Amino acid sequence: MALYGCLEAGGTKFVVGLVTDAGEIVASVRIPTTLPDETLGAAIDWLQAAAGDHGPLSALGIATFGPAGIDRARRDWGFITSTPKPGWRQTDMAGPLGQAFGLPVGFDTDVNGAALAESRWGAGRGERMLAYLTLGTGIGGGIVVDGHSLHGRTHSEMGHIAVRRDSADGGFAGICPFHGDCLEGLASGPAIMARWGRALSDLPSDHPGHGIIAGYVAQLCIALEAMVSPDRIIIGGGVAQTPGLLDRVRQRADIRSAGYFPGFDAARIVAPGLGSHSGLLGALALAQDALAP
Repeated sequence: MALYGCLEAGGTKFVVGLVTDAGEIVASVRIPTTLPDETLGAAIDWLQAAAGDHGPLSALGIATFGPAGIDRARRDWGFITSTPKPGWRQTDMAGPLGQAFGLPVGFDTDVNGAALAESRWGAGRGERMLAYLTLGTGIGGGIVVDGHSLHGRTHSEMGHIAVRRDSADGGFAGICPFHGDCLEGLASGPAIMARWGRALSDLPSDHPGHGIIAGYVAQLCIALEAMVSPDRIIIGGGVAQTPGLLDRVRQRADIRSAGYFPGFDAARIVAPGLGSHSGLLGALALAQDALAP
């Protein structure tokens, strides 16, 4: 039974795990995301101890917050690049892990990793194309086609698309430091908190915020339908766990589609099949791919 060292690297916490090739999480730990040397050092120390207890590792996988360098032909492969997170800009993530263990390292964004995991073992299993969206501290998305992440010059940044403003939401400028009222600037967890002083799940069920956020997310779903027509759109992340949000997104996506797209069915917008493990199992998928010829 092969064992893999897996890191789901988030802006708030790292989830580090020892995972079998069958997807069984043997052990895991949460490490607060502080400064790079401290956080990566703690992850390496934990993995070394876990490998000592359970057996040697075959490869490592890192599914990380971004922006990140994902092109192996470029010098910034394995790095966090232009992130606004203090202290993490131009941080080498893959290098220290690879050097500590002398093993192959798979590296991609957290959403691309989660998309791979959902494609192989979760809600997108058996589908040719899926999109995975995460709604949380940030908003991001990844696309998998025929079992492989879709990359261009770099990874996608779906959370930074412009959206049509809800008429009831005109007074909020948005919080994105780059674009103001892009999707992430309007519908991420911090944007919701800045606007209404509470998490979306803590707002009363009749609060207009539920419909406003659902409408913005539905716009991204319809943009994906228009551009790539995925077989599944999977929506995860902390904000997505708000009761009733997924149903509201489906309803608004169905309205916005206006019957135009052949075969579109809002029921294709679903929750992750892997629950809260999509990110860590995404790192597993990246680690396995790092061993592929």
